[in-house]
Amino acid sequence: MANKLINQMGLPKSIANVFTARNITTAKEALSLTEFELMEVLDVNLAEVTSAIARISEITCPPYQTVLSLMEQQVQKEHNGGHLSTRLKGLDDALCGGIPFGVLTELVGPAGIGKTQFCLKLALLASLPEAYGGLDGRVIYIDVESKFSSRRMIEIGSKSFPEIFHKKGMAQEMAGRILVMRPTSLSEFTESLQQLKISLLQNQVKLLIIDSMAALVAGEQGQGAPRQHLLGWHISFIKSLAEFSRIPIVVTNQVRSQIHDEACQYAFQGRIVWSNCEILHMNYECNISYSAVQHREKALHEHTEYDSHLVAALGIHWAHAVTIRLVLDSKSGKRFIKLAKSPISPPLAFAFNITSSGISLLSDGGIELTGPEINTIHCQGHSDIINFDGKRFQ
Repeated sequence: MANKLINQMGLPKSIANVFTARNITTAKEALSLTEFELMEVLDVNLAEVTSAIARISEITCPPYQTVLSLMEQQVQKEHNGGHLSTRLKGLDDALCGGIPFGVLTELVGPAGIGKTQFCLKLALLASLPEAYGGLDGRVIYIDVESKFSSRRMIEIGSKSFPEIFHKKGMAQEMAGRILVMRPTSLSEFTESLQQLKISLLQNQVKLLIIDSMAALVAGEQGQGAPRQHLLGWHISFIKSLAEFSRIPIVVTNQVRSQIHDEACQYAFQGRIVWSNCEILHMNYECNISYSAVQHREKALHEHTEYDSHLVAALGIHWAHAVTIRLVLDSKSGKRFIKLAKSPISPPLAFAFNITSSGISLLSDGGIELTGPEINTIHCQGHSDIINFDGKRFQ
């Protein structure tokens, strides 16, 4: 609106011609000057300048909107945008219908927690006929770690939808709608992405799954660029792919151990860190008692233990690129799906089990979490994780 032409704003012709004669043609140029400067430049009186600026401001500035109207617009946008139901009622309710179209949804968690199980169920749901609540389309499943199991998918389907899968030939038809790709390197994945834009339209693809992004760059470490830089182009391309195709794109991410330097990067963590050298220096300079030094050493030790928890791999740039982040973790013998990032939902956690029919919530009522706990990833009973260098360790 700032570049809207003044001669299109309905000003009196006499004053509009003066603006044009003085080479002030847009709203931005007019509003960049004070009323007294305009009086001097245009050689008109204050009343004419004030009237003209009021008209330009009225047309240029966006109108006020009430919270109610904004909420109604958001609801309408969500309704028109579309969702892929996860068939997990509590999670679907929190997400206003399920996995949203046109954006990136991330599943992050340690190995064995259920990310691939979740993806298999989503692939199945997207390929279901619309009469059964599916999207009645094809699915492209990029299986980086060769974890895709057709046998497990058929099992999930037959247990979840026996009325469909027990029909003759239906299991084969459903399986034929899911296209599996297995790139062995980041360069192969890059070539695949460039072909996907056309494939999404030609093959009536309704869901894209990438399992997993972190595994793609794990083998590229030590070849020059940090993983965040390696993925720069891919992040932008996948986001544009989601917006262009208006389909849900689901990407899994691994976890890595948190390094100490990261502990102070974010304001919400707000903890003071003492190094051993600083403790000794304080003891020498300030004559701190031995018990005080022990207290600080204990604090340092506790800080080290606290910061040894896991965080999502791929870094902060990737975290900003995803619209929905679902954290899967395990604590006190229970598995949880945590809605850690969403523009439309509070941070919620849902306890779940993995059964023969896939992931099942223990309760549709989510537990609202506060503070950093929503992003904390626990790994009780899961030993295969990714460290900072992208290598697995036990």
